[in-house]
Amino acid sequence: MKSPPSLEDLIGIEYSKLGFFREAQEKIAQLHASTLELERRRQQIQAILDGITDVMAVITPEGRITSVNRVFYEVFGGSSPIGRACYNVFRGSDRFCDPCPATIAYETNRLCRQEHILTLQNKTRHFEITASPLRDPQGRPCHILLLKRDVTLEREYQAKLNHAEKMSAVGLLAAGVAHEINNPLTAILGFVQAIRKRLPEVRDRLPQEFRSTLEEYTEIITDECARCQEIVQGLLSFSRPYTGATTAVDLNQCVQETVRLVRHRFREFPGLQYAQELDAKLPPIQGEPSQIKQLLLNLLLNALDALPNGHGAVRVRTFVRNDHEVCLEVQDTGCGIERESLGKIFAPFFTTKPVGRGTGMGLSMCYSIAQAHNASIEVESEPHKGSTFRVVFGLMP
Repeated sequence: MKSPPSLEDLIGIEYSKLGFFREAQEKIAQLHASTLELERRRQQIQAILDGITDVMAVITPEGRITSVNRVFYEVFGGSSPIGRACYNVFRGSDRFCDPCPATIAYETNRLCRQEHILTLQNKTRHFEITASPLRDPQGRPCHILLLKRDVTLEREYQAKLNHAEKMSAVGLLAAGVAHEINNPLTAILGFVQAIRKRLPEVRDRLPQEFRSTLEEYTEIITDECARCQEIVQGLLSFSRPYTGATTAVDLNQCVQETVRLVRHRFREFPGLQYAQELDAKLPPIQGEPSQIKQLLLNLLLNALDALPNGHGAVRVRTFVRNDHEVCLEVQDTGCGIERESLGKIFAPFFTTKPVGRGTGMGLSMCYSIAQAHNASIEVESEPHKGSTFRVVFGLMP
């Protein structure tokens, strides 16, 4: 028969239980401390990722998003993309992009950079995309780190810088051409004026019809030489910053005088429907009248050239917008401008006209004149439906 446990046996068992629980508590405390440390590190890593100003996403080889940073929600909005396909989240597509930077980075195990253009919230934005493989301990790619940097503003500034450089180069060219033309033009004008002065001396010895024809021809030559000199002066003013004195300008009067200059062109378009809507209460603007007339003249000639087979409508408007902007608008129902060409239309020598129909200087000069008057030019165009050019001036102080 087994004897009952002694007091020492009972005390030993309790001590054993007490040691086990103490060890378990120590393990639990260690696990809790490890959990807190992991959470702290996770928050630290997330804070670092959220501090990145680029859109960031971690993607599986199958194209599923496993993690994003805070900037993602600021740019793309919406609900959590975790678990969704990257091409569906970023592009709204049901298949991989072609070419896909993430796929290229995974297959080559190397960094891949691309630039994509996306439309977000009805705005076109440029993104510089960097796809970098995340490797396992054996160096094999297991995930892809995708960074999308919004470079829209940088591209806009770069385009403006390129345009300014082109304007500078063509300005030097225009100055040289203008001076070369001006010299023979001055000689022609001088000789024709001398002929007109000598005409009274031989008036009685010339037949009436011949005398009238000669007087008419010399008058036309004089007028055309004067017009050429104005064009040359425009080239010279285009080649250097505008420094002419400005005055209060009646924009409606500029429109009326400019339209008179191109009335002869209207007769070349039998199917033209011309309309003019001038705000009678239009306030004056600060500017130089001849420069503004040159700007409007170029816009009108472009509108006429855009009409298919000379048929269509051209409308000139002046109006006040937002109580502090004076607008001059030229609208046509012509061929319009393709979307890929809209960003180039103000570049010197760029033209969509056929060979022999234009030099590509018209809109470039419009841009220069608008800049000199602290004005802006807005363009709205749709292929085969027409274009609207709107010059926006500020009110006089």
